[in-house]
Amino acid sequence: QVQLAESGGGLVQTGGSLRLSCAASGRSFSTSAMGWFRQAPGNEREFVATIGWSDSNTFYTDSVKGRFTISRDNAKNTVYLQMNNLKPEDTAAYYCAATRSRAGQLPTIRNAYAFWGQGTQVTVSS
Repeated sequence: QVQLAESGGGLVQTGGSLRLSCAASGRSFSTSAMGWFRQAPGNEREFVATIGWSDSNTFYTDSVKGRFTISRDNAKNTVYLQMNNLKPEDTAAYYCAATRSRAGQLPTIRNAYAFWGQGTQVTVSS
């Protein structure tokens, strides 16, 4: 069973930066696609970014392209989300997610992910 733990959220001003981290417990981390989702009050949980388990290909939702970067360090069983030039509309609880081992890469839908963290809050003040 994979367990995920997010960290790095906080309060920043518009234009600021944060780096979120997600530590995974499973031994199959290197063969699991990883994703970041976010959920603001009153909204559904939406896809933000994903990174594959083969060649570490990445994909982002349009609203964060050029500002956010997802990366992974398999030696540390950790995935990161570097967030730059933050905007108030980025305010949300951010969730880390992992697919089952050797599942399809670069998934963007919630059902593709079998394991989820508890979330970390990101608040961007105007």
